[in-house]
Amino acid sequence: MQLESPSKNICLRIKFTDKIYYAIDFKGENVMWYSPISLSLDDGQILGSHPKVIQSKTKAVDEIIPTVWGIRSEVPNAYHQLTLEMEGGYSLVFRAYDDGVAYRFSTHFDKTIRVTSEEVGFRFLQDHSLVAHVVGDFQTSYEKLYTKYKISEVVEEEFISLPLVVSTPTCHLAITEADLYDYPGMYIRKLGNNNRYFLDGLFPTYPTAWEPGGLCQFNLRVTERANYMAETQGMRDFPWRVVVVAGSDQELADSDMVYKLSRPSMIETDWIKPGKVAWDWFNDWNLTGVDFETGVNNRTYEYYIDFAAEHGLEYVIMDEGWSDVFDLLLQKPTVDVPHLVQYAKEKEVGIVLWCVWHTLDRQMQAALDQFKEWGVKGVKVDFIDRDDQIAIDFYETLARETAKRELLLNIHGCSKPTGLHRTYPNVINYEGVRGNEYNKFDKDENPGHSVDLVYTRMIAGPMDYTPGSMRNSVKGKFFTDFSNPMSHGTRCHQLGMYVVYYSPMQMLCDAPTAYLPYPDILSFLTEVPVTWDETVVLDGKIGEYVVVARQKGKDWYIGALTDWTEREVEVDLSFLEDKNYQARIFADGINANRHAEDYRVTDRILTRTDRLALTLKSGGGAAVQIKPV
Repeated sequence: MQLESPSKNICLRIKFTDKIYYAIDFKGENVMWYSPISLSLDDGQILGSHPKVIQSKTKAVDEIIPTVWGIRSEVPNAYHQLTLEMEGGYSLVFRAYDDGVAYRFSTHFDKTIRVTSEEVGFRFLQDHSLVAHVVGDFQTSYEKLYTKYKISEVVEEEFISLPLVVSTPTCHLAITEADLYDYPGMYIRKLGNNNRYFLDGLFPTYPTAWEPGGLCQFNLRVTERANYMAETQGMRDFPWRVVVVAGSDQELADSDMVYKLSRPSMIETDWIKPGKVAWDWFNDWNLTGVDFETGVNNRTYEYYIDFAAEHGLEYVIMDEGWSDVFDLLLQKPTVDVPHLVQYAKEKEVGIVLWCVWHTLDRQMQAALDQFKEWGVKGVKVDFIDRDDQIAIDFYETLARETAKRELLLNIHGCSKPTGLHRTYPNVINYEGVRGNEYNKFDKDENPGHSVDLVYTRMIAGPMDYTPGSMRNSVKGKFFTDFSNPMSHGTRCHQLGMYVVYYSPMQMLCDAPTAYLPYPDILSFLTEVPVTWDETVVLDGKIGEYVVVARQKGKDWYIGALTDWTEREVEVDLSFLEDKNYQARIFADGINANRHAEDYRVTDRILTRTDRLALTLKSGGGAAVQIKPV
């Protein structure tokens, strides 16, 4: 039994023995061998064991999904689907797209069920290369650098968070999941150090006891677990198991698979307003040249609000410190949130409030009602750092409750996106990434990691990396300073992130006064969009460099990032229309290899027949703004 994608480049083959297996062919060549599928319940039933097909149905879909916000305003959604109704009260649904495959279980039980295990296999016949996000356990920050090694080098104790990229001689396979709800998130492991190149799904079991722990007791650390993964409704669809299939690095960096496979919006969306944010925590409230003492106080936040209003930023985040972290109804005496919200409203700026997740979980109704009464525009919830069933349920409950009050939700300290932002588009951003904030206290991040993220983490969805550092470092000269942080690589590496990274609530991480000496950079940051009508990945190689073009209205932007290797890239502009464009090019300065803050700005006329040469210095980047004349 097989299912081909619309172009027939991808073929999903399904085989029945005493189990169910599926395999993937790409352009006539097998790229993933027969891998097992099953779901075990606590009553002893194993869905997928000794399978018997009652009925099979196929359909072809070719449609356009309009986005509320995204990397494009319309997402093409063309696939072939095979639904197998199975004996035993369940079905399996397979889909073949031109850019990947997916399958999911659907159960038809008129009762509550407990899932004890799910067998998800990814079997290969060769020792392929991996780009893996290795985490410690089921309670993790999801903020690690990527490990590059072979399947044979994976050790049994490792937990690999998704997405995981497997590179074969003919294509890249990115393993992830979509439409995850009321169920735990999936990890990858390798069972046993043997000669087989088999990877398997791994899931956290259901938490039964926990206690405060982690940094400042902001986490709830699980101390006991049940012998099952999830207790859930028996009449439901389970998460999609997804394999993105990309014939090139550029295709890998431009995937809509998670979005396409997720539930459509369940809420009204007219009120949702993406935008840019002046952020306080990265720069430690360090303003210079002002006539007041800076910190978590009204005068400091009024300054941030004034800066946002003057430079077209839609929001200001009030991060840790505005309230007692364990009582959101208790403001700190130096801060008057209702006053600041009104002050910001008069200047057409919105306020977003930071919260510890288990505080907000305990006080959800009262706190969100208070935020709504004050006129707050959104919340940033932090330190969940889990994706067991309880944590996943919290994500969706909070998305629903914030949407009821027309509040935006930035989920920080979280696992990777799985499509909740399509179902609840007020979920405006996710962290789940080792971003700029780590530069405050850790030396390990590097420009190669910045490039890796485009081919790995961003496959799952929008990413709150928090770019915009104005203190920049060449290789070997980086140092940590919690109150005056810097970043690895050049200043234009940071500017390129505003185009390359997709973030509908995009941060300006540095202090307002750090930007003021650079009106050209401020002009760019004012104008660069945070959502897009179209995206074209122009060039790149995983872990080395990337060049991305994005369109908003009639304007185009190009962003480029490189690792520590200096390189020349030549950008093909044939994606432009046949007219003249005025381009403003932010590029690494000639001395950026010695002084990372060196940059230059040039203006020129471009047409679609031109090729734009960019010199990316070591750890460098570029940002190009292109407007029709």
